[in-house]
Amino acid sequence: MWQSLINWWTPSLALPEKFRTQPWGQIPFLAVDLELTSLDAEQSNILSIGWVQGKASLIPLETCYYKVITTTASLHQSPIIHGLVGQDIEDGEPVRVALEHLLDYAQSHVWVFHCTNLDMSVLTKVYHKLGISLPQLVTVDTLRLALYQLNKAHQIPAPNAATLTSCRQRHNLPLAPAHNALDDALATMELLYAQLRQFDPLGRESFASLMSTGAVKVFQHKPI
Repeated sequence: MWQSLINWWTPSLALPEKFRTQPWGQIPFLAVDLELTSLDAEQSNILSIGWVQGKASLIPLETCYYKVITTTASLHQSPIIHGLVGQDIEDGEPVRVALEHLLDYAQSHVWVFHCTNLDMSVLTKVYHKLGISLPQLVTVDTLRLALYQLNKAHQIPAPNAATLTSCRQRHNLPLAPAHNALDDALATMELLYAQLRQFDPLGRESFASLMSTGAVKVFQHKPI
């Protein structure tokens, strides 16, 4: 209870010290993207997962990771949207293998999403089903950061203003392939660095200063 009150009253104190005091330019990021069977977190299953690391505005491509996940769930519109068909899913990797590997970055990196609420809701649900306890996680949401920057510029967001493509266009980033987990993770990492350069061109502001944008969250998970 007291920890929750402290986090609400002084949210930056919820950040681990190693992230709180560092300039964002020194923070190791991990952009993560999930391709899902549905946008309903309670019903959705993971079809594929991709991630890539980033630090000091650099994105080393050798850190790219992509796996298709095997599932018996209905694919719904996924073959049309994601290009993943039944044989792809049948040949995929068990979700436990990919998500255990993802945990290697839980405490060393800040995880980056374009819509943290959806992806973290799905990840939390699946980790719980697998009986895996999550450690404390720090995330930053490029969608929330985009809305913050639009509001700060006194611009009323259009209905599609927060899509990954629209956000990239506002920062004059090139068109990127969509609906592939790794492509979207790369596109999200590029967007984050463009947003951070707008927020602080020299990269000297502490990561804690981003708490004011509403884009940073600290997930305090309880053991299963």
